[in-house]
This record gives sequence, C-alpha cells and structure tokens, in this order.
Amino acid sequence: MTATPHLTMADLVPLLFGHAAFQQLNAACELRLPELLHERPGSTREEIAKELELPERSAAVLLLGTTSLRLTVKQGDGYTNASVVEAAFDDGTWTNLRDIVEFQARIAYAPAAEYTASLRAGENLGLRHFPGRTRDLYSRLAGTPGLEELFYKGMNSWSRISNPVLIDGVDYGGVRRILDIGGGGGLNAIALVTAHPHLRVTVLDRPGALEVAEHNIREAGLTDRIDTHAADIFDDEYPLGYDCVLFAHQLVIWSAPQNRALLAKALRAVDPTGRVLIFNAFSDDDGAGPLYTALDGVYFTTLPFESSTIYPWRAYEGWLDECGYAAHRRITVGGWTPHGVVEAYPTAVAPSG
Repeated sequence: MTATPHLTMADLVPLLFGHAAFQQLNAACELRLPELLHERPGSTREEIAKELELPERSAAVLLLGTTSLRLTVKQGDGYTNASVVEAAFDDGTWTNLRDIVEFQARIAYAPAAEYTASLRAGENLGLRHFPGRTRDLYSRLAGTPGLEELFYKGMNSWSRISNPVLIDGVDYGGVRRILDIGGGGGLNAIALVTAHPHLRVTVLDRPGALEVAEHNIREAGLTDRIDTHAADIFDDEYPLGYDCVLFAHQLVIWSAPQNRALLAKALRAVDPTGRVLIFNAFSDDDGAGPLYTALDGVYFTTLPFESSTIYPWRAYEGWLDECGYAAHRRITVGGWTPHGVVEAYPTAVAPSG
C-alpha cells in the first residue's frame, strides 16, 4: 500500500481558499474564457479583456486565478487552455462540465454553508435556501422557476460523464428488457438503447419526471424502443417481465432501510435468471476516500434528502445479501470519477470476469 504524504502548510492553501478557487472556475465559465481560448489560443491579456468586455484589471485578476489553478497556461504574453480543458472540447464533454459548474454555483454552493449545521442536526438544512416546506430538494426545485430545469441539466451532464461504466462495462449480451427505476429524464435509457440496439427499456418514475423523459425520447427518435411507466418507486409494485432492473444514481439518495426495501422490490420483479444493476458513485470500503466522494458528501448532506449518502461498496453488497440475492460482483472501468456498478443475481451465479 502506498504511503499517503503528510499534509503541509502549503497544502492548506486550496482548503482555506476553496470557495475562491471555485469562484475563479465559475467566473471563467460564465464569461466563457475557455471558449475564447479554444477559438483563439495564444490571446493576450489585452485581447482577452476586449473580447470578454472586461476592464484590464479584471482580466488580470481572472487570468491570475485561472493560471494559478492550471486551468489556463501562460506562454510569453499569450494564454491557452490547459490540455485537459482542450481535451474536453475535443471529446465533447466541455459542455457537460460547464453545466456542472453552473449547477454547483446556483444550486449547491450557498447551501454548502449549512454543512456544519446539517451534520449536527442530522438533517439536510441546505433546503433553507429554497422556498417550500417539503423535506426534499426535488419538490422544492419544482416550485422555483428555472431551477428544476437547471438541476436536471446538471444531473444529465453528470450522467454523460459517468456513463461509460454503465454503457461499456456491463455485458448486456443476455439482456433484452430493462426496467429503469427512477429514470428521470430518460438519459440513461437513451444511452443504453443507442449503444446496444437489441435492448428495450422502460423508464419508471413519477408523472412529472416522465414528461421530461417522454420529450427526450421523442427528440431522440426512440419511442419504439423506450417506454415509460408512471409509478411511485416505494409505494407501487414494479411491472414484471424484465430480465434487468436498473437503479441509476438512485440509491445514494435514500436511507439504508429504504435501499433495502427497493432492492427487495427489484428482486420480486426481475426474472429469476436476470440481474439487478446498481450504478452510482461509491466510497472506498476503508472509509479513507476517494476525495471526490468526500467532497460530494457536502452536497448529499445538505440538500437532497435527510439520509442521502455516497455509500461504500460493501454497504450495497450487505443489503443484497440481506434481501436474498444469490450473488453479486463489482464492475469498474477506471476514470476520474468513482462511479461503478454492482451487478446482482437473484438465483444465477454471476459470470466470472
């Protein structure tokens, strides 16, 4: 095992000024500095100030921030995007990253100040920043014009970035029909049937979410391969006849007892020779990381639901055992986010590999 370097005083700088680091990133995105440098690499500070309609002092402050954070690179008098930013333009993920920054700025940032209070109370007190009396973020966003759309845009962007493990890491050779529990806007369903033409997917969610899904499915021209089913994921039984039940980014929202209940319902619904897939981010079993999950824990503690948590792999495996699943295995494909899949089998033994 590799030894972890000791924390130094210099290491405290990004912690003490973490809020400011994010504001540098957010300002760059709002002002569209990366787009400018993508189109005109090597632009000088004066040229950047003119194009972004900023006073030269403001451009200097912004470029000092982005360059110190390694988002931009200064060569002589000119500036370029960091190679990782340019790579995101090249592979089409920059738009997703920009959507996620906007999500953090407009939905998650201010409520994060309630983190200590939420820890003490064991409640998601970040909800104070959104009007309403309900105890979940989703219903409160529905009453805030523009924010629900922004929320789902951000969630869809996270899905696009993390989807490779779900789309490419799972063997769907023996699967024909998938029930996507809480499938929201239908993004995962669209990605699955696009990558695997033999699949047919049903998105199960509340009626309001299915309106978004049905629009997206029509836009993708996939109404012949993706269906919708209106139901409450807790109160209603799931339809039968599926050889795969998918929980995508669902089980990080709920408490352990609620997750056990959902997995038990999936076990009753899935074909005996089928499988259940749990797709989301995971924390390490030893509780030491990764950093992504540690920082994302602030959002899950302050906003979605009272018990929202990025659970370790072993928590899901324990719930599956308690529910009576015969076997399960972990699937990862690498990458900068800690997303993976737990594939669970009702009666059949999981294949090797």
